[in-house]
Amino acid sequence: MDEDERQTREQLMVVDALVQAMDRRDEVFQMIEDSEDGDEAIRRVGQLLGVGELCSRAVLDLQARRFTRDQRQAIASHAEELRSKLPDGR
Repeated sequence: MDEDERQTREQLMVVDALVQAMDRRDEVFQMIEDSEDGDEAIRRVGQLLGVGELCSRAVLDLQARRFTRDQRQAIASHAEELRSKLPDGR
């Protein structure tokens, strides 16, 4: 795997986590609200979504205004664009 493919896969992993978080926003917000601190929120959101720390941090860094339908569609479209760049399409 070359460097471009590695970077594309990493970006796709993060973007997919954002889409998943947007689809499960109520659960994500509840996990964050129930956490004692930021580290616990990262851990709990990661467990909920089945993602690592990088993706969990990206979810927690997502501004609430990005949770609209049009923003979710834009992020999902970006994921498809990234996916199309990969040899195996996933």
